[in-house]
Amino acid sequence: MKRKRLLPVVCFGLLMLGLGSSDALRGIFAPVFQSRYQLNESQLSLMITVSYIGNLLFLSVGGKLLDTFPRKNVAMAVTGIWAGALLLNLAADNYLCIMISMFFALGASTLLNTTINILTPAVCAGYAGLMVNVFFFIQGIGTSASQLLLGKYGFHFEGWKFVNGALLAVGAVVFALLWVLTVPQQIPKKEEEEDGGGKEPKKAVFWMFAAMMGLYFIGEHGIMNWLMSYCISAFAMDSGQASLSLSLFWGGMTAGRLLLAPVVQYLGTKKSLGLFGGIGTAMFCAGCVLGSKGILILGGSGFVLSILYPTMVLLIQEIYPGRLAATRTGAIISIATIADIVFNLLFGMAAKTWGYGVSFMIMPVCMAGFYLLFLNLQRSIGKARP
Repeated sequence: MKRKRLLPVVCFGLLMLGLGSSDALRGIFAPVFQSRYQLNESQLSLMITVSYIGNLLFLSVGGKLLDTFPRKNVAMAVTGIWAGALLLNLAADNYLCIMISMFFALGASTLLNTTINILTPAVCAGYAGLMVNVFFFIQGIGTSASQLLLGKYGFHFEGWKFVNGALLAVGAVVFALLWVLTVPQQIPKKEEEEDGGGKEPKKAVFWMFAAMMGLYFIGEHGIMNWLMSYCISAFAMDSGQASLSLSLFWGGMTAGRLLLAPVVQYLGTKKSLGLFGGIGTAMFCAGCVLGSKGILILGGSGFVLSILYPTMVLLIQEIYPGRLAATRTGAIISIATIADIVFNLLFGMAAKTWGYGVSFMIMPVCMAGFYLLFLNLQRSIGKARP
């Protein structure tokens, strides 16, 4: 029994560590690629855009696959695709191959990330709220450790090859662990309906959830992508001062998922989102409105907001029937990701037109909208599940 409980924790924890590292590679090695292949800014930007397209396509198709076929088999197949992209990086040395590998590696990584969130309630029954946040904490460790160690010791093409080899080994171990892991099968539609759990919420709930997550993505990712530029341009801070708040936000996001995980397990999904969503949104908005005096408050909001994304994904699974949960999860996150991409494309133009001080206020407005939508969603789904 102890082995059965430990195996999924080791398997998912190791995979999330690898995925966190894999996701960080495009940012770390972008200057290396630019120098080696003589890329201009447009070609470098295209590489990142292709990875986002991979995210969208894998999520939109993957959710349906997870609801149609045994989820363990889908997880193994997508792990194989991720490992194949890593192998391509080891074998090839040209811009086109790296573009292809980015598409498949980042697309597979995003789908695996969501798959773990979906499988956790099944393999960690009774403590899913705790473990899903712990797994996301481990992913954050993978990202942060890669940024720190590779930026210092592996910032060259040989480092790129080495880390892909190491991640390929991780992929092989995870594939073997998935092979022996027992994952409960989805309940067939007929049985689920007989058990009283087959009714799907109204369509309005789906769009409310997609809009809510889209607004949250704009707030969270907007800070990560634009806070440095905001601090430097709007308040004439030096890079050291500007990076302090960003480090506080990112470090808080990582630590919060570990330290607040037991609270999420105790309170449940809806109460946790209501409590931490309210406090985090208030801190986020206050930090933005207070300008330079609120930068540290804004950075500190990352700790409180840390549990929101994984807990929102858990909530989707609670309000949708099991046979549809993965499909709806993939569709909701895909739509939210499109909103995030469009925002980041337009924010640069907005900052150029209105300046960072005015444009940055879009983010607290989005975060306030996120929380208001959550309160409305909470009323809509009522007391369907805890």
